[in-house]
Formats: sequence, C-alpha cells, structure tokens
Amino acid sequence: MALTREEREQFLAEPHVAALAVAAEEGRAPLSVPIWYQYEPGGDLWILTGLDSRKHRLIGAAGRFTLMVDRLEPTVRYVSVEGPVVDTTPGTVEKLREISARYLPAEKVEEYVDFSLKNHGEMVVVRMRPERWVSSDLGTV
Repeated sequence: MALTREEREQFLAEPHVAALAVAAEEGRAPLSVPIWYQYEPGGDLWILTGLDSRKHRLIGAAGRFTLMVDRLEPTVRYVSVEGPVVDTTPGTVEKLREISARYLPAEKVEEYVDFSLKNHGEMVVVRMRPERWVSSDLGTV
C-alpha cells in the first residue's frame, strides 16, 4: 500500500541509513552507496560527502540523485526520493556534528567528528529538493 505524503515524509525524516544512487560514467552501472542524510518534512534533504569523492563528482555531473530508505520491522516499508541538486556548500564542523548526532549516541559524536576531520578531508553539503517519490508499506511478510 502506498504511503500518504505525511507518512512518507515522516519515514524519510527518521534516521535510516540511505542508499544513494547516481548516474555513473558511460559504460558503468549507477553508483549506489550507503550514506547518512538529514531531512525535515516538507523541506530539502542534505548529505555531507567528500569534496574530492567520486560520489560528489558524479552528483555534480548528473545534477540529481536518489535516496532510498527501508525497514523490515514492524512492517516492510520503504521510501525512495529523487530530485535535483539545489545547492552545494562547503561542509562545516557544525553540519558534521549535526549529522553525526542524528546517527550516533551522544557520547560518540565528538569522537567521530574528530576522526572524520582528521581522516576524510574537505567535505561539502549537497542539498536535494525531493521531486519524485516512490513508497510503500508491504505489511508483515
């Protein structure tokens, strides 16, 4: 059963690890990788990724990407959202801290932020405007 707009936006707002998909170079399948994201119902969503990453390069070339999130319990449910990139800005420690706090226990956030700053290089925030949605709740399977 398809989800209502409110159900799919609320589900996307929960801290699921998403599968990001973006068109790849000619002769290659789309790039599909796990990623953390941030979203509030009714707004744009954003990801934080490496400035020099293949992911960032491909998103820049395509101008759009897809995120898909799912769960198995208490019912099988998924939401897939696709849309255009509407903004790309330099990553900040504040954005890194915000997204880390969404996924990690509070006592692990600063440790992860320090690790990321030392090991992941310069980051960028990529904002996407949700344009096309596919969603369903398949019930208990």
